[in-house]
This record gives sequence, C-alpha cells and structure tokens, in this order.
Amino acid sequence: MGIQFEKKRGLFHLTSNTTSYILKKTDDGDLLHLYWGEKLRDPDIGYILRPSLRAFSPSTHTTNAELSFDTLPMEYPFHGTGDFRNPGFTVRYHNGAAATELKYKKHSISKGKAILEGLPATYTRSDEEADSLVIEMEDNITGISVELQYAVFNKIDAICRSVRLANRSRQSMYIENAMSCSVDFQDSEFDMLQLSGSWIRERHIHKRRLQPGSQSIESKRGVSSHMQNPFIALVRPDATEFQGDCYGISLVYSGSFKAEAEVEQFGSTRVTMGINPFNFSWKLNPQDSFQTPEAVLVYSNKGLNGMSSAYHQLYRKQLCRGSFREKTRPVLVNNWEATYFDFDETKLLEIAKIAGNLGIELFVLDDGWFGKRDDDTSSLGDWFEDRRKLPEGLDGLGKKIRKLGLDFGLWVEPEMISKNSELYNEHPDWCLNIPERRKTEARNQLVLDLSRPEVCDWLIDTMSKVFSSTNLAYVKWDMNRNLTEVFSIAYPADQQGEIAHRYLLGLYRVLEHLVKKFPGILFESCSGGGGRFDPGMLFYMPQTWTSDDTDALERLKIQYGTSVVYPPFTMGSHVSAVPNHQVQRVTPLLTRLHTSMCGNFGFELDLEHLSDQEKDIIIQHIKLYKEIRTLIQFGDFYRLSSPFENNLTAWMFVDDRQSEAVLFYCRALAQPHAPQEVIRLQGLDADKDYKLLNYDSFFEVMGYKEIYGGDALMKAGFRVTPMIGDFQSALLRFKA
Repeated sequence: MGIQFEKKRGLFHLTSNTTSYILKKTDDGDLLHLYWGEKLRDPDIGYILRPSLRAFSPSTHTTNAELSFDTLPMEYPFHGTGDFRNPGFTVRYHNGAAATELKYKKHSISKGKAILEGLPATYTRSDEEADSLVIEMEDNITGISVELQYAVFNKIDAICRSVRLANRSRQSMYIENAMSCSVDFQDSEFDMLQLSGSWIRERHIHKRRLQPGSQSIESKRGVSSHMQNPFIALVRPDATEFQGDCYGISLVYSGSFKAEAEVEQFGSTRVTMGINPFNFSWKLNPQDSFQTPEAVLVYSNKGLNGMSSAYHQLYRKQLCRGSFREKTRPVLVNNWEATYFDFDETKLLEIAKIAGNLGIELFVLDDGWFGKRDDDTSSLGDWFEDRRKLPEGLDGLGKKIRKLGLDFGLWVEPEMISKNSELYNEHPDWCLNIPERRKTEARNQLVLDLSRPEVCDWLIDTMSKVFSSTNLAYVKWDMNRNLTEVFSIAYPADQQGEIAHRYLLGLYRVLEHLVKKFPGILFESCSGGGGRFDPGMLFYMPQTWTSDDTDALERLKIQYGTSVVYPPFTMGSHVSAVPNHQVQRVTPLLTRLHTSMCGNFGFELDLEHLSDQEKDIIIQHIKLYKEIRTLIQFGDFYRLSSPFENNLTAWMFVDDRQSEAVLFYCRALAQPHAPQEVIRLQGLDADKDYKLLNYDSFFEVMGYKEIYGGDALMKAGFRVTPMIGDFQSALLRFKA
C-alpha cells in the first residue's frame, strides 16, 4: 500500500512512486509533520525534532517544558493556544473565543479515493490507482472535529490533501479560516515561484527568495483571477528545469484563494493554501460539516519539468473527465475577432465555407447571437436567438454549418445578467447585490446569485434548452467580470460571509448537471481569456481559453508559464490577424501558426481577408497539425528555453514510446552577427536514432544531418536554424 501506519512509533508513511510524506502521532496526541521529499526506506526520522526552550514561545506540554506549538512542525496548525504562526484553520465558538487545541482521535486507511461532495477534485478509475488516509482530530473543549484527508497516487508523484470540519457540539460556531493544507519545512532556503499577471498577460513566471515574515499571493475577486493563479512552488535556489528540489501546491478551486509562505523567527517555513479568509466565514450548526477544496502537492527532485510532468499526468488523466479526456481536440475557427457583434447568417456561412476548404473542423459562433445583443450593453440572460441575425435560429444555422462539413459550436456567458434584459425586468433581485447600495456594473453586466438554488435551477433549465436546440459539438462558457456586492437577500446576516463560496458551489452544481447531460459537447472554460484557468474548472471543462491575447510573441510567455502546472491539451490557442488586436504587433503567419499549434489549435480572424498564398500555408499546417495532434495533446512536454530569461523560447513534445518528437522554437528579436545557438533536447531514447522529417535541401545546404542519435540530440544538442528578422520560429519533427 502507498500508506502505512506504524503504531509503535506513531508514524504515518505516505509513499508514491518516488516521494515520501511522513507524519508522527506523539504520545500527547499531537500530529507533527516530519518530512516531504525524496522517497525514504525507513520513516523513523523523529530524531530531527530537537525541542529546546525558546524565549516567548509558551510551554504547551506539561510533561516537557521544551515543547511548544510555536516551534513544533504541526501538520494542521490551530490558533490561540501557543502557535503564533499562520493557522491551518480558525473557528470562533459560541462564547466568542477562537482558541483550539486538536488531539488525535482515530484514523483509517483505505484503497481508492473518495469524492468530495459538491466540489471538483482528482479521482481514481480503480481502487488500485491510489490509497487514502483520513485522520480525525478533535478538541474536547469546543466540540470541533477536523478530518485530515489524504490521497496518494501510486504511479504519479502527487499527494492530495483536503479537510472536513464538523461541529460535534450543541452550539453553532463560525469558521473564519479553513486552509486545505499546511506544510512546515525545516528551513527557508527556497525561492517562491508564482504565476502572476493581468488580463491579456496571464501566468507569467515570477520568482523571489523567501525572506523572514510572510509572502503571499491571493485573489479577493471571487474567481481565481487573471492576476494570480492558485498555485505556488518552493524551489531550491540551485534548481533548474531538470534538476533540483521543487515543491508544488495547486488548489482545485475557482474562487478567491490565498497561498502564503511564512518564514518564522527560527528559519523554518510554513506554507498554507486554501479559500481566502478575506470576507469569508461559515456558520457551522450542530452536527453540520464543512468541506475544504482539494490541494494537490507534488514533489520533484528533477527540477521544474519533473514537477510539471506530474501535474500534467494527474490533471490530464485524473482531473479532466468525459470522453474528451481521451479524444483529440478539433481545429476550430471562432468568429469573434472577425466580426465582433456585427454579423448575420450570410457572413457566418461565408467564414464557415472557407474554413471547411482549409481543413478546419469546427465553427464557433461567439457573442451577439441572442436577445438584442448588438453590443455589450444588453441581453445577458435572454438566451433566445436574435432572428434578425439568424432567421432560422441556431438549429437552422447549425444545419447549414454541418452541411459544409464542419461541426457547430456556441459561445455563452450564463453566469451574467444585463440590466437591459427581459430577465432583469422579471427578476431584478436575482443578481448579487446589497439592497441599500448601487449595483456595480462591469462590462455593463451584473452577476447572477448562484448561491440561490432557484437561480441555479433556472440556469440549468435554460442552458439545457439552448444546448438541445441544435446539434452542438462545442460550448465556450465565458465569464467577463469579477464579483462585487457579494451579498444575497436569500440568507441571513450571519451567513453573508458564505456567499462567495456558495456561489462556487452553485456554479459547480450547474456545471456537473450540464456536462453529464451533454456528454457529447466539448466544453471550454473562459473568463476574459485566462481569468479562471484553474484545476476546479478543468474538472468540468477539459480545456480553457488561455488568454484573450492572441499575439504570438505574448503567447510564448503565457503558454510557457501556464505549462508549469497545466498540460498543453488544456490550452486553447488561436491564430489571429495582424496587426494584433491586443498589442498591435505584426508577426509572421508561420510564427502565429507554430505557436498556436502547440495547444488546442484554432483561428480567430476573418478568413475572407486571407490571400491565396496564406490559405495555402494554412492548409499545409492544418494537415501537419492533424498528423502531430495526438503527440501535441497527449505527449510528454518539456520546456527547453525560457522567454522570461532568453531571446529564444523552446519547448518540445515526445510520445510515450519515445518514437516521435516535435521541437518548437522562436527567436523574439533578430540579432546582428549573433552567436550560434544550440538546444539540448529532452525525453528521447539515448539508444535510438532519430530522423529529421523536415530535412530538405535547405537543411542540407546549412550542414544539417538527416539522422541524429538520441544521445547526441540530448547531450550535444541541436543547432538552431538560421532565421532572419524578428519573431521567427520553427516547428521540427523527429521520428525514431
């Protein structure tokens, strides 16, 4: 089993393929964190604990004055009884006190992995894939019970943690903070890596050396946000892409979150991650319980790429669900940047006809098809066709699209409501709002109150009618604002701190119902691009619109940073027109094609404006993409050269048999009389020879070989082809 308990020594040893995670239950009933890292043969490492008297650290154990909660490595730290570091949770009890002291009560070990009711989480398809541990802790004074839930995947180096808090008393209590995990490290010799940015600049890689005190990232916006992604990693300063210790923590949640690393006075580090305590509370009535989201912990001694590989495997195979977990994704065209709101059926069919001739497989109708939606000031909530634009409705358009040989997809933004809409006139109280305050609009829209079951029921029924109205193959589910006036008239004053989380629970219920009812639809999540690119949404929708920024050069950083946690098959990536609509940059068509082909390939431009030469190039590359699509979407991914550090960006894909590889690289700016650049490939079989499939007269003239040894490509490297001009790229295939 992946989990063992040694009763005599009080040791819990959780082991995955190459990782150990060790806890100790003391004779006093404390639960201590001893180790997380490279796999150990013997978990008996309690000797690393060396208690000593520390000034201003209270003695919390009557049997040993040297023991203090303030200095012990606590597995799930509590508040108010001696530990002054960040707590794992805080509960305010009926008398107003918030002090807790947890002691071990019991535990259970089982095979498989339980679901988290109402929440997205990783899963197993058989009991042999993971082992689970539940440790129950309790406070005898207050009646709070805390279940620490663990799951260890046997073939993937991932450990999942979550917590369930239960009220065993006769009085109501209020949860003010409930982290999904807490980990104490013995030292602070780490860089903290985070994925930060903004709209059209999401998930850029940032690193900073840990300093005494707290350093954190968070979202207070009701969504995981463009600004911060619910992920951090602690990496050793000497760690690289392919060597060194990296500890990643990713939260399977789509709302406000907080991740914090606290370096305390004696140099140890406590990392916590979970729902953001800001503006959060939860009334816990007697015998009720509260479940936290799941945190996914990954350790790698093979650098950042090793950590990413574990996340990619887990999220691709054991988080994404449905038939599209295994299916290749279609090449699509979206009409948004081609037409925005200004279209009719004739214009759409013209784009679709050209798309079919190019080899595109799916046509997606974006915003503007419903209500009286000629701009973004109206009609959200009025989910019926605008017959001015679509005389025969969605079904009529869909039939004509399919007759052209393409599948039909649709954009919706179901969580929103416009003031200028029939729905708002009928139900002005259905939005999040505080009755005595103005209703803050963003993009001229308000947010439906999904904390209310009746609103969720209406949404399920309405979207079911839309999705049933024609034979849809794809749905893009958008959300174009964050939450304000987070208040619901359906709940009393002492439960208003629950609304943001209840909103997420309502959304998850809606999504669970719809994706099960429509298993043949490929759902893509979107929030102004990448504003809700998180594991929680991937549980329901196996791909996300990576960013509203479609500029090829900007996408290098966005896709590179996103790949730290998320596999390429989750990333929507499209070719758009130049000058680019977001940054006005002009990049070569080949570079736009190559960059987009490294994710779920698509187009977002007016195909009618393409020249014949451009159409020929696109036809060739769509054909190429279909040949390598399985490798791109399901192969192993390796980052080779970072756009955050170098003028050259490079990454590659390798299949599971190490028989085929695709190498991508792009030089941002031309350099006069530049030095020769060599890329060392990864993931190949050193004993195999690989043929360069792109080998032609150009490569021969430039002194390239047709056949390369796998060992030579990885150790000596591959020389970058000469490229003239800015923003030049190459996409090369190797086959064993």
